[in-house]
Amino acid sequence: MDTQANEPLLEVRNLSVTFRTPGGEVTPVPEVSLHVGVGERVALVGESGCGKSVTALSLTALPPIDRARRTGAIRFQGRDLLGDAEALAETRRHGIAYVFQDPMASLNPVIRIRDQIAEALPPMPKAARRARIVGLLTDVGLPDPARAADAYPCELSGGQCQRVMLAMALAADPKLLVADEPTTALDVTTQRLILGVMDGLARKRGMALLLITHNLGIVANYMQRLYVMYAGRIVESGFVRDVLSAPAHPYTQGLLAAVPSLRLDKPRLQDIPGTVPPPGRFPPGCAFAPRCPRATPACSEAVPDLRAEGARAVRCVLPAQP
Repeated sequence: MDTQANEPLLEVRNLSVTFRTPGGEVTPVPEVSLHVGVGERVALVGESGCGKSVTALSLTALPPIDRARRTGAIRFQGRDLLGDAEALAETRRHGIAYVFQDPMASLNPVIRIRDQIAEALPPMPKAARRARIVGLLTDVGLPDPARAADAYPCELSGGQCQRVMLAMALAADPKLLVADEPTTALDVTTQRLILGVMDGLARKRGMALLLITHNLGIVANYMQRLYVMYAGRIVESGFVRDVLSAPAHPYTQGLLAAVPSLRLDKPRLQDIPGTVPPPGRFPPGCAFAPRCPRATPACSEAVPDLRAEGARAVRCVLPAQP
């Protein structure tokens, strides 16, 4: 799918997010640009601390981003979400919905599931509201949706609660679903089921999906394009099949080398030495240089530009190396 030929559903250009702290200002996301087309499935990939969740929350200024300074441009369906308060409010209601990591932290433990989903629905008669809630729970694959509607979160499993969160996100028929590590707290079997439900609903509804994850196996099976993020910047992007088969940035190569495999002919599992630098302490030049096995002195002189070559883009001064 070529989303660049038409107006993207979501377009983020040169987004910067800065927080004011007792120790001074910190900028966990200094520069991010990405786009998502209508009905497209896009992944944002990187280690914990790379700025993925901050970027996702920035789209609609959800807490704690509502206290941050955002610059750049965020447009959804052609409307400015940074400068137009009405467009932002409308997008929060019907445009962009979220599913987060831990459903047990998102659901109120003392309120029944039906009442929590009802908060996301427009006013309607009681019988119609009940039917709508049971229908949403049916769509996300709960085996006994009527019973689940009357249950408290503690009476459901983690996977069932995540399905409830998905149903709640779908209640307003969003055009874009942002799923922020939605399967992190789930076992492998349940992860596959939840992702299958998300993928099926996105296709059925023509809904776009922005998946935030560090699991490249998920990306390979369900996504069309991906953005690789490190220290608040996109370091590589392109179609999934192209990036995963021939990663160009050393960080992407490191992520792929760290993926476990049952193949006997795969080299020994590798890791990336060191950790992601905290905001406010990004090194000069390429932030990945201190961990990069191919780094040269030139890597620390200036932040590399994001070089675009067709559908691919790479932020590195070094030539691509398989």
